[in-house]
Amino acid sequence: MRMNIIDHDLLSIQEARILAENALEAQRTLATFPQEKLDEIVERMAEEISKHSKELAVMSSEETDYGNWQDKYIKNRFACEYLPANLKGMRCVGIIHTDQEKQIMDVGVPMGVIVGLCPATSPVSTTIYNALIAIKAGNAVIFSPHPRAKQSIAKTLDIMIQAAEGYGLPEGALTYLHTVTQAGTIELMNHSATSLIMNTGVPAMLEAAYHSGKPVIYGGTGNGPAFIERTANIRQAVQDIIASKTFDNGVASAAEQSIVVDSCIANEVRTELEAAGAYFMQEEEADALGRIFYYPDGSANPEMAGKTAKELAKRAGFPVPEKTRVLISPQKYVSETNPYSKEKLCPVLAYYIEDDWMHACEKCIELLLSERHGHTLVIHSNDPEVIRQFALKKPVGRMLVNTPAVFGSMGATTNLFPAMTLGSGSAGDGITSDNVSPMNLIYIRKVGYGVRRIEDIKMGIPQNAQPQNPECSEAVKESRHSENENLQTLQQLLKQALRSLT
Repeated sequence: MRMNIIDHDLLSIQEARILAENALEAQRTLATFPQEKLDEIVERMAEEISKHSKELAVMSSEETDYGNWQDKYIKNRFACEYLPANLKGMRCVGIIHTDQEKQIMDVGVPMGVIVGLCPATSPVSTTIYNALIAIKAGNAVIFSPHPRAKQSIAKTLDIMIQAAEGYGLPEGALTYLHTVTQAGTIELMNHSATSLIMNTGVPAMLEAAYHSGKPVIYGGTGNGPAFIERTANIRQAVQDIIASKTFDNGVASAAEQSIVVDSCIANEVRTELEAAGAYFMQEEEADALGRIFYYPDGSANPEMAGKTAKELAKRAGFPVPEKTRVLISPQKYVSETNPYSKEKLCPVLAYYIEDDWMHACEKCIELLLSERHGHTLVIHSNDPEVIRQFALKKPVGRMLVNTPAVFGSMGATTNLFPAMTLGSGSAGDGITSDNVSPMNLIYIRKVGYGVRRIEDIKMGIPQNAQPQNPECSEAVKESRHSENENLQTLQQLLKQALRSLT
């Protein structure tokens, strides 16, 4: 009896090759579009997908069993309503900056074809976000949907593709793998047609991304502590932390993972936390919960992500009060084997008490380095010098002051760029620590007009020297006198260089 065996890896690899080649051709056309046309396409995409924000929030919550649809709905609206408002007026392609005085110019050039990887924890909002910023910057983008959120991501992209192509987006410039396998995703990343990999919270694919030799933007895992310093508004700090850590049941990687408290206010902080719905676990309860966070091989148990505090306690086998919103485990030390030293994508926090801000500073550094992914740190303080010292010393992509980590990091309660992909930068794994924007998806071509002749450098610069560019502004001529000291230094350096060539 003959059996028909379908090799999904081969199908996915073949599809990846076709998508990459088509995307390259589509991007060549897209690269000719002016910023105004790109903006029109992005606006239409955002308008259309916003009509489906609630439906997709429910769908993704049910498909993944992560978080809750109400908070996912907020994230979806943030991506398709608040983000586009901030994109208006931003120039990413063509001439994006000119300086008449210095006679220099910047030209924005798309990176090309981007490979997009989105997490199952925030599949719809991240897909919307990454698609909008990629097209805004004139790039084609191919998504490899997360297997756990494949249907939600596919529907999101189908809606945006139809809207975008209806307003002139070249076919193939926005697309996705339908047969999703690891082999197909790796083929996409390695294909000669792709130029950049944007990995938002999919650590399992990070090593393969780096092996591709392409630039990688990584919105990685976080292990961010929140320090409550003695001058803080304690009640507000606690409210901020609870609101942030319970949002979408704690699946955001930017959410607080630990609370570090100044010892002199520790009792007051604990009282406020308990009043706000925090349950401080006994040691045996924390041990029971910690044992189900990670598998014996050290990998995280994905079934713990996005569950409520009460559900987590039930799974660990201990009762909690009905009002419980967050589980807290008092800790003293940071170690690789301590589950509370790591990222917890659920409403669970470690709790450390330190003698003063200097010891708290060291504890925060330990926590940030424990997983080598510097993501986000929060400090609650009204002491400018303490805040300054924290900003100078922390190995972290972003530091937030007196604000909830989730909302502050994404630019909702701060003036950071509104983003669903938060770069880890050199403190973690990736080429940027920015809130990733369209400006991270282009390279800038520098243009400089000649304003001095080599003869001027050799002989000394006369006061009445004329610029090489006849359109050079009067400001350049007037600035010559004030630049003489710098030019004399330059003159000496160039004379030495010229002598070495003769």
